[in-house]
This record gives sequence, structure tokens and C-alpha cells, in this order.
Amino acid sequence: MTWIEAIILGILQGLTEYLPVSSSGHLAIGSALFGIEGEENLTFTIVVHVATVLSTLVILWKEIDWIFRGLFKFQMNEETKYVLNIIVSMIPVGIVGVFFKDYVEDIFSSGLLIVGIMLLVTASLLVFSYYAKPRTKEKISMKDAFIIGLAQACAVMPGLSRSGSTIATGLLLGNKKETLAQFSFLMVIPPILGEALLSGMEIVKDASAANAEMSIGALIAGFLAAFISGCIACKWMINIVKRGKLVYFGIYCAIAGAITIAVSLLN
Repeated sequence: MTWIEAIILGILQGLTEYLPVSSSGHLAIGSALFGIEGEENLTFTIVVHVATVLSTLVILWKEIDWIFRGLFKFQMNEETKYVLNIIVSMIPVGIVGVFFKDYVEDIFSSGLLIVGIMLLVTASLLVFSYYAKPRTKEKISMKDAFIIGLAQACAVMPGLSRSGSTIATGLLLGNKKETLAQFSFLMVIPPILGEALLSGMEIVKDASAANAEMSIGALIAGFLAAFISGCIACKWMINIVKRGKLVYFGIYCAIAGAITIAVSLLN
């Protein structure tokens, strides 16, 4: 992987991690175009995902600081309830990660057809949530947190947008847009860091030649590109959710999904 390819893929990851268009799907398409696969692709994917997590910490630092200040009061306050909701939302994706990890990896290596199909599913979710009757729950309940967590677990499928699935699900449950966007971005931090840690340990343990060929310069370039574009996209996406303009991303996903399916069938 060259540093130019790393920058392009890093920007792609940073933008699509928060925009409801599936970062995994776009990263799979980009990697296929550049001919990047195997351990080299896995290493890069881990690095850019960590970069986008750090961008979340930067953009939502005030909210994170609020959570920790309340949490360390060691009492059942609003901040503690918020953390409990995040923990509850992690249960479904944790089950998928522990019991279905190999199956998910097989799906990721199955080609672009599944990516195209899942992009169409993402489009349907976004359009449906846009036309659903709006309601405004001020707080996300533990039940809603678990259901949103189920949506996040389903979004391990390449092409099914995590942010799109969780935000659309939350909107259908009647949660307030601003609260939902913040919760959607914060709930993904523990799973991504956990997956990055486990995958990183596997890479170090295997110490494969493919990883040795991965340029440190390319990794740094990809990391910085993903971090900077992630900061921009995170801030932008919060404002988009507030204005309720997700339907336009649904149209984009429908077009991208149709093109991806057509290309995969022709090849």
C-alpha cells in the first residue's frame, strides 16, 4: 500500500464512519479497487478505526467529560444511567463478536455483492426513518439502548451503515435527534477499541510477512487522514441529524448499492 492509497482510504474511512453510508462497505470497495487484501488490509483497517475513535473523543470531549465527572461521584445519577445504557447497547455486538466472529470474517471476504445488497438495506432504513412519524423522547431508555445495540450488531455486515442503522432505529423508536446522534457516536467507542485490541494482538502473534510489508509511513498517513476527516464528519453529522436530512444519504446509498451489485455481477 502506498501512502497516497493510505490517505485516500483514510479519508474514506473517516468520512463514512459517521456519515450513514457504511464505512466498512466503502473501505471494502476502496481496498478492492487498489488490490489490497489479507493481513495488510486488516492492519490498515484497525489503524483507521482507532483514528476515528480518537476523532470522536476530540469532538465530543465535553460530553465525555460530563459522563466521567458524574460517574466518579459513585451514585445513581443521570451520568451513571447514561453509562449503563451504553453498556446495555454493547451486549448484542459483544455476542456477535464472541460467537460469530469467524462467520462475520467470511462474509467480509465474500466479495462486493453482499456490500451492494447491504447498501440498499441502509438506504431503505434511512428513507423509512425519514418518513416515519416524528416523536421526541427526551431520554434514551435502557430498552431503547438495547434495541439500538441490536441495530449496531447487525451493522457488522459490510455495507450496512452502523451510524445509519443506529440513528434510524433510534428515530423509529421516537428518540430526540440531538440526543440520539450523541449516543450513537459514543456507544461505538468501546466495541471498536475492543475489536482493535483483539485484532492487534492476533496480528502481533501471527507476525506474518504481509504485516512486515506494511509501510509505517502509509499507516501514519492513513491514520492522520482518517482522524482529520473523522473530526469533520462527526461534527457535520451531528448537525445533519438535527436537521433531519438523512434521506439524501439514503438516495446515495441506493445508487451506490445498485452500482456495486451491477459491477460485482459483471465481474
